[in-house]
Amino acid sequence: MIRINCFFQANEGQYDAALEAALTLTAASQKHEGCISYDVFESGTRADIFMFCETWSNAEAVAAHTATEDFKTQVEKLESLGKMKIEQFEF
Repeated sequence: MIRINCFFQANEGQYDAALEAALTLTAASQKHEGCISYDVFESGTRADIFMFCETWSNAEAVAAHTATEDFKTQVEKLESLGKMKIEQFEF
């Protein structure tokens, strides 16, 4: 399995738009083949930060996910609204 943690920090004044894009991406991604779990969490201590926690069955599922229009559209939107740091590991 593959775990991806994506930390997102919204630009000033962009949190609501970024969270909307994140929730749209999450709802779509949960339906993608090979998705074991896909969640987004808001920080309890920072009003501008949230985190995606994704678990995928294998690398092929991740590749298929990142090739979807859902992913491309929402990630492009998120990149315009803040910055991301991604960690990926297998377990």
